[in-house]
Amino acid sequence: MVAMAGKGVGKLKSGLAKYRARVQTAFLFVWLLPLGGALHNICGPVFHCYACPLATFACPIGVIANFSALHVFPFFALGMLAVVGGLFGAFVCGWACPFGFFQDVLGRIPTPRVKLPAWTGASRYVVLAAFVIIVPFLFGENHPLHICMLCPAGALEGAAPQMARQAAAGEAVSWPNMGKIAIVVAIVTAMFFTYRPWCTLFCPLGAIFGLFNRISVFFLRFKPGECISCDACHSMCKVGVKPDRRANDPRCIRCLDCTDCPTKALEVGSVFGGGKSAAD
Repeated sequence: MVAMAGKGVGKLKSGLAKYRARVQTAFLFVWLLPLGGALHNICGPVFHCYACPLATFACPIGVIANFSALHVFPFFALGMLAVVGGLFGAFVCGWACPFGFFQDVLGRIPTPRVKLPAWTGASRYVVLAAFVIIVPFLFGENHPLHICMLCPAGALEGAAPQMARQAAAGEAVSWPNMGKIAIVVAIVTAMFFTYRPWCTLFCPLGAIFGLFNRISVFFLRFKPGECISCDACHSMCKVGVKPDRRANDPRCIRCLDCTDCPTKALEVGSVFGGGKSAAD
């Protein structure tokens, strides 16, 4: 059975990325159409605000931050992220996350784009440590630097529909604070000039899943024997990773664009199909 699984995964090479938008769209029906009602007492594995009127699950980052404010260890949230991350790593970011999909949609608009330096990816861990854990732990859930007070997904998915409902009902509109409005404007504007700015610079959930990229069951395999050093994968990668040098970089969202390598030197691998290459 293990051999058959390895053989099956080994066939997942080039061409898989073309199905990504369809998979992302399908996952919207999981995150946005709660069958039987919202399940906010259960964490989903994606960055998606529970305040969205159609949100099925709770946001794991919001749960971790609020548990930190209560000085309670979030066993279930972290356990769920460990299981999902251990299986898929950042495949979740590239294929299932609704906020990532939103950025991908805007990213299709033809505007000049810049790739950010590799070191900028470390800022996600600053956000995770400071605004998800330390600030809530020290100052509680109502502090203006609590992640939920800053989150652009919360503003777009929760506050915006609420404002629309209030306006349609003729009620007084409750605007988000100016800090959150500024962050939303800045992030959305940045989406037109760089690929997935929230994911690459600030997303604390992406920071967590990125740590699993090198140890997850499914990963990106580089085959040095088939590489001709054409650097095509460098230009294919929108987040600035060099897959032939570090295929499972923590910044990689596993969009699999690089598996369209002309020599097929990059492919999806799994622990069932042999070890990772030295470049990982």
